[in-house]
This record gives sequence, C-alpha cells and structure tokens, in this order.
Amino acid sequence: MTNTSSIGPGDCADALATLRERSPLVQCLTNIVVAQWTANVLLAVGAAPAMVDNPEEAGAFARIAGGVLINLGTPYADTTAAMEQAVGAASDAGTPWVLDPVAAGALAWRTEIARKLLSDSPTVLRGNASEVMALTGGAGGKGVDSVDTPEAALDAAVELAGLHGTVVAISGPVDHLTDGARVVKVANGHPLLTRVTGVGCALGAMIAGFAAVLDDPLVAAVAATATLTVAADAAASSPSTAGPGSFAVALLDQLATLTPAELAARVRLS
Repeated sequence: MTNTSSIGPGDCADALATLRERSPLVQCLTNIVVAQWTANVLLAVGAAPAMVDNPEEAGAFARIAGGVLINLGTPYADTTAAMEQAVGAASDAGTPWVLDPVAAGALAWRTEIARKLLSDSPTVLRGNASEVMALTGGAGGKGVDSVDTPEAALDAAVELAGLHGTVVAISGPVDHLTDGARVVKVANGHPLLTRVTGVGCALGAMIAGFAAVLDDPLVAAVAATATLTVAADAAASSPSTAGPGSFAVALLDQLATLTPAELAARVRLS
C-alpha cells in the first residue's frame, strides 16, 4: 500500500539551492548518442560532469564522484565491464548511483545486464513505463519509446522499490516516483521534451547529482524531475522557441536561470 508523499515545492526549491551550492561531481557512464548533451545539462543546472566510462578508471572514479549514472543506451562489452566496476565501487564507497535501463525488454542482452545491475540495488531506477515494467517480466516498449503509461507501471515500480530498496522514477506525461511507501506525481513538462534526444538520459544524470547532495533519494529524484520539467515548460513558451532545435537551446538556458523560488512556484506535485 502506497501513500501520498508529503514532499512539497519547498523541498524541491531547497534541493536546487543545495545542488548549486555544492556543485556535485557526477560520473556518467552513458550512451554515445547523448554524452555531450548530458554534460551540458549538468553544467547548466549547476553540477559538474565527468564522462569516465572505461574499465581501467571507472571503478576508481566512482569512489570519488558525488553520484554515478549507469545508462544502457548503447552498451558495449568494455563499457558494460566499466559499469559493473563503477557500481561495485559506488556501492562499497556509499556513492549514490542511478540505473537507466534504456530499451530494457526490447533486446535480450541489455535486459540481462539491466537485471544484473538492478540486483545491486541502485539508489534510483529511472526509466519510462515500458522499461520499468520489463524489469518485472513485461515485454518492453517500441525500442526506446514506451508503449505503456506511468499509471500502468506504478504497481511494478512499487514492487521493484520494495525488492531492491530503491527509488523508482517513471517518466511520462505525468512522472510517477516511488520508494515503495510514498508516491509523488510531477505534472510539469511539454511534448517537445520527446523531440530532443537524450532528455530522459540527462534526467538520470541530474538525479544522480541531486542524490549526491541530499539524504532522501526520493526527494532527489522528485527535485531533479521537477527542475527539468519546469525548465521545459518555460523553454517551450520562450519567444525564441520555434521547434525542437531552439527548444533544446532554450532548455539549457532555463536550467541555468531557473531560481529555487520559481521552481517552487511553478512545480505541480501531487
């Protein structure tokens, strides 16, 4: 049984202020399509990116990073080995880490990797509804796109949270986040977010950054999601936005200029 969380707009505002004050170092083992975009998003919001994803260094770096992102968008044998080393080192050092099981369920090898990494209890599991459901036996989505709704995936998310002691963040038109006992819904965001590649991947990195500076992983995941989606609302309404390209630029600008007070005023939580 889940209960509505008491996490509110003020918690998101405080989290953003803390992130910017501490500028956490976020190690990103992520896919080749989105590495530069992810780094730019982290810089814009106030964190420090480090794309250390080789097996010779990944484990050692995870011990000194503030947070770690493990993203399975384009897995290769060597990066997968680096991911396993980073997860082991992060777990040993108490470094929070985020698992983004991109396209889990759609392809057997990456699904196996995702399930193996999930067994190591990530701090936060972030994915779309089909990816989350695939980790409890579902069929997955259409490539990287979800064919299920966050509402439909909530039971699977609660199950995974309980089994692995993790927070599960389901992205969608209304984001659903749970630690198994609390559920938070974030209703901000704009359809243009789906027209820019790597926004969800960058959100995983943002969650790792917020988790690096906060004690409550659910607050971290909610605050990161709120920050990105509120910034997206503002970017979409900017006079300079004419389509996906200008929206992406405006989103970076809004992430950089969004104030904690504006975040608290604009976020729609339930």
